[in-house]
Order: sequence, then C-alpha cells, then structure tokens
Amino acid sequence: MEGEGKGLAIGIDLGTTYSCVGVWLAQHERVEIITNDQGNRTTPSYVAFTDKQRLIGEAAKNQAAMNPINSVFDAKRLIGRKFDDVSVQNDIELWPFKVVAGPCNKPMIIVEYKGEEKQFAAEEISSMVLTKMRDIAKDYLGSDIKNAVITVPAYFNDSQRQSTKDAGFIAGLNVLSIISEPTAAAIAYGLEKDNGNTFGKNVLIFDLGGGTFDISLVTITGSKLEVKATAGDTHLGGEDFDSRMVSHFVREFKRKHKKDISGNPKAIRRLRTACERVKRTLSSMVQTTIEVDCLYEGIDFCSTVTRARFEELNMDLFRKCLELVDNCLQDAKMEKRSIHDVVLVGGSTRIPKVQRLLEDFFHGKEVCKSINPDEAVAYGAAIQAAKLSGIGNKKVKDLVILDVTPLSLGIDTQGGVMSVVIPRNTAIPTKKEETYYTVDDSGAADIDVYQGERTKSADNRLLGNFTVTSNPPVPKEYPLTVCFQLDCNGILTVSAALKSMQRNQITISNIQDNLRKEEIEKMLEDAEKYKLEDNEYKRKAQARNALEDYAYYMRNTVNDKEIRSKLSAVDKKGIEYAIEQMDLWLENNELAEADEFLHEKEELERICNAITAKIQLR
Repeated sequence: MEGEGKGLAIGIDLGTTYSCVGVWLAQHERVEIITNDQGNRTTPSYVAFTDKQRLIGEAAKNQAAMNPINSVFDAKRLIGRKFDDVSVQNDIELWPFKVVAGPCNKPMIIVEYKGEEKQFAAEEISSMVLTKMRDIAKDYLGSDIKNAVITVPAYFNDSQRQSTKDAGFIAGLNVLSIISEPTAAAIAYGLEKDNGNTFGKNVLIFDLGGGTFDISLVTITGSKLEVKATAGDTHLGGEDFDSRMVSHFVREFKRKHKKDISGNPKAIRRLRTACERVKRTLSSMVQTTIEVDCLYEGIDFCSTVTRARFEELNMDLFRKCLELVDNCLQDAKMEKRSIHDVVLVGGSTRIPKVQRLLEDFFHGKEVCKSINPDEAVAYGAAIQAAKLSGIGNKKVKDLVILDVTPLSLGIDTQGGVMSVVIPRNTAIPTKKEETYYTVDDSGAADIDVYQGERTKSADNRLLGNFTVTSNPPVPKEYPLTVCFQLDCNGILTVSAALKSMQRNQITISNIQDNLRKEEIEKMLEDAEKYKLEDNEYKRKAQARNALEDYAYYMRNTVNDKEIRSKLSAVDKKGIEYAIEQMDLWLENNELAEADEFLHEKEELERICNAITAKIQLR
C-alpha cells in the first residue's frame, strides 16, 4: 500500500539498462549507494535463463552473447505497453529474444528454461531485477528489507506506473511511493546543494539514461521542491545511440564481406556489446577501433570510428532532446536566462556532444556535473524512502515535494474529441470541474476518461468509464457537471452528476487495465518458486565446490614433502584412490542434488581423516 511505512526503506532506480539501490543511514545522516557482489554500484537490468539456472544482473549480462535468445533486457521498454504499440513492434525487430501477444494484447517474453518453454510478462522480469536489488541491500544491511521507493520516467503513463508498482509487489516489496526519476534527481541535488536559500532557484534536470529521457524544471526554495513542468520521451536513450552504431556496422560488414548478419542474434548481440564499449570510449577519445573476432561465419570484424561519425549518426536524436527541453521551458513559461542550473543525470549525459549542445542552447552556460549521473536518481529515491518511513533527519523530514501530472486528463466528447479537464503539468493535488451537455434524451450519459495529448480520444489512453443515468430521462442538452480530483499520489477520482441529481463517480487509482488480482497472485507464486530453485541451485553449487575444494586440498596434502614422508605407500595410495573415485563419481553425477555432494564429501573426509589420524598418532 502506498504511503508511510515502518523501519528501514530503500530507494531503487529501476533502469532500462542498469539499476541502482541506495539507503539512508540514520547513524551517519547520509545516503549510501550499495555495491553489488561484484563491487559495482550499478547492476545490469538483465535476466537470463539456462538449462540449469536463472541468472540476474552481472552474471546474466556476461553470458548474453552466448545465450542471446534467453537473455532478457529492456523490460522497461515493454512494461505497461500493449503488444501492438508501435515502439514495441520496432523494438521486437532489434531484440534477440522472442516477444508474442498474450491475453488482452499484453506482450509476453518467450524463453527456454530448464528445457521448457516459459512465458514472462515484463512485470515479472522487472520484479526479478527488483528482487536482486533488494537482495543487494539485504546483504549490505544484514536484515531483510520490505519498504521501498521505486523511480519511473516522468513521462511514464498511468499503466506503466502501475505495472512498475505491480513488479515491486511481486518482488515482495511494500512500495511506499512511485516517484519520477528527475524529481528524485532534484531531491538529490537539493539536499547536496542546500545552503538555506530562501529565494527560488530554478533548476533544469536533464535526465538521459539508457532507455528513457526526461526533463523536469524544478524551483527549489529552502526545503521545498516544486516541479513547474516536465517533458520527455519514454523511448530515447543510450540504447538508441548503440542501435544507430549497430545498424551502421551491419551495413559496413555487408559492404565489405557481402554477408548480412542482421538475422543472426549471436552476431548482433556481440556487435551491440562492442558498440556500447565504443560509445563509452568516444566520450573520452576522439577515435577508437571496434574489433569483434569471428563475428560471423569465422570472419573477424575490425573498423575505425570517430567521435564525429558517432555524433553524425545520432544528431537527430540529440536535437530531439533539445526540442523537448524547449517544450519544457515553454510549458513552465520560463526564459532560458531564468534557469540557474542545468543538472546532468543519466549515463548518456557523459556524451560530449550532448553537453556542448546543452551549453550552446543555454547561451554558454556551464552544465552542472556535481552529482553522480549514474547514482543521483537512486540517491534521491533513498531520501524520499527515509522521509516516508520516518527515519530521516530534520532536513529530510522537512522536505516538501510538489509534483505535476505529466499527461493531460479528460473525457471523450461528441465527435470522438478529447476534452481536457486537467492539462499536463498541472500541480498536484488539484481539483477541476467542467460542465457538459447531454447529446440526447435517453436518460444516460457515458463518461469515458482518457489520458494523453492527442485531439482524438481514441489516440489517447482509456483509463476507465462509467454511466450517469436519470429517471425520468432528462431532455437533450441538459447540464452535466464532471469533476476531476487528482491527489498527491496520482490517484484520480472522477465524478459526474446531472444538475440537481445524485452524483456518480469512479476512482482511477492507477489500477485499470493492468494485471488482475489472480494474475499477480500467480506471478507471486512463480516468483517464490524461482527463488527456491535459485537457492537450491546455489546450495548445490556450494556443495559441489566444497567437495572439489576438499579433494584439491587432500591432493596437495599427500604431495607435501613433509606429509608424504610420514605416509606409508598403502595409505598414500588409499587417499589417491578415494580422490580418483570421487572424480569419477562427479563425471557421472553432474545433476546430483546438494545432499548427494555433501554425502560424497563426508565419505571422502571419513577415508582421509582415518589415514591422516595415523600421522598424528606417530
């Protein structure tokens, strides 16, 4: 349930390509960004399935080139969308894994796991990544964590936000709040830069990540953060820059070798990994080489790429970012000179051309790089989590965040035209009323509630509907009052009443047209089952490793000069024979259970201990 929670709470930046988790440490009065088991502060948003196990994070991404069709990424680009969504169809062309239409036109990811075909919704894949982030926090803190604040792009619609919340629930989290990524970054900036200023400081958060782009214009006055306007694109980020390079090198390979690799998932996965590496290198160098051994049919691929070429391939995308910045300023009714700071968030803001274009756009104003672009969102989410769970210091508790609704809300009117009741970028909470008129004398008026910016209702997203009736029927063009109430949690209540009659209403609390209760319960059961399987696989691997480690130790022991001199030839032979038998058993029992490995270790220890005990007696 959204709201306040008790005890420790974490902030999770659930990213398209990488995720990050932070926690407020009350004893130190600061946020700690938590490292994963590899020592990294961000974790790949990857989930992979093999014939033996499920992998999440670093391990999943590391094997993606060898197992592309069962290595799932970009779940954030699927979550809350329909299968026939144009962006989904475009992405399917690029993904090595299979996506099909499921019930209610929901996209379902197809993989092979332990020899069986499995289907997963984007919420399930995201829940696995969230579980990984929760486990990272649990390992660091030494206790289980239930409460969390999860971030989403500012331009995520109602369905995408609720689907993310569902993913948190499936991961066993009590989601205190879903907050916008640039708002979280603004919190991080506000707390880091707090100097007690009483005047309003206008800050533009430019958040260009792996898969999404957001801009928010925030006015910070002391401990109050007021979002003035937001804009963005839920399908624009570093992966799109990678895709431009992949397409470029696919064409180059075809030109050089007369072979088309676009239909080979392994080749494309390896090329994409190399392109991602090249993109990062070009942020610090003006030229680099891309090399992929045996890319396709034994052919090695090698090429040189310059920063200028990379910029040329992506210039239209960079300019689109600036157009959205301009839109945000217009919505906020602010001039460029009114902006005090431009804050860079997201790994893709490291691209030099993006920084230069931004500085030129703001007439030479230097962009702010004082906060870590990879960690700022998780940092801000952790602060909000501390505030909602009541464990922050006075500065955190005094924090006031006034957000806006990113998309317009309205109803369908005659001719299929959407009439906007609450325009986008309206400060929340808010309440608006509009008067409409009945189109006939049937005594019933259908109220269809939509979200979006298109003129035609059908081009926007239907949130819900209800009917207002009258008995006896009212005449045509009878007044109908419609009231929209949006609270600070984004919960929309729509009510309508014919003049002098009882009011009808519907509450749209981000729950329409998403996962049904029984679907979530099934996903929860599956999540628990997969977790048990993962734990058993881990236990089995540990038991096998323990057996092999002990055998290795005993081999070294019997070959030690001092020990060997104290062993009889028969005893030495006995230990060597026991180890050989164990090796043979391992070869023939690869699929053995953890208890069997433990039993074999105990047997080997029994034999070896009986012999080594003789040395101690001598």
